[in-house]
Amino acid sequence: MRTPLITLLVVCTALSGCGSMRESRFNPRNWFGHSREEAPTLGPTQTTIDNRALVTQVTALTIERTSSGAILRAEGLTPTAGWWDAELVPENYGRPQAGVLTLRFVAAAPREASPDTGPASRTLVVAYALTQAQLDTTADVVVTGAENSRRIRR
Repeated sequence: MRTPLITLLVVCTALSGCGSMRESRFNPRNWFGHSREEAPTLGPTQTTIDNRALVTQVTALTIERTSSGAILRAEGLTPTAGWWDAELVPENYGRPQAGVLTLRFVAAAPREASPDTGPASRTLVVAYALTQAQLDTTADVVVTGAENSRRIRR
């Protein structure tokens, strides 16, 4: 009878000490502290500098459905051969405005002049993945170049 009573008292004493463990630094949940509200920053927090230029002409634009949305494929023509780092850059953070998603077809100019061997050497092909959420709010997709733009409807 004495052994269970002593065991019960020891267990109760040990468990009562666990209440202070909640605020202790030994508890891993307290290592990072609590969140605090802060004043918003003034001005933009990040600026992106993109020195790439628009391609001269957008020559083709297609959209292909996938299981998770669609893939937009664009072809463009550059003024000379050797352009690189081509990309479709969304405007308005990729959000459609009045049902129109606008993308800029940009590429980096060559560092050295390269010989022009015809339109095939000046053609760039890029792709852009569209999610189903973007497609639900988009009626038209517009890809802009320096001299023209192409529009495709879903």
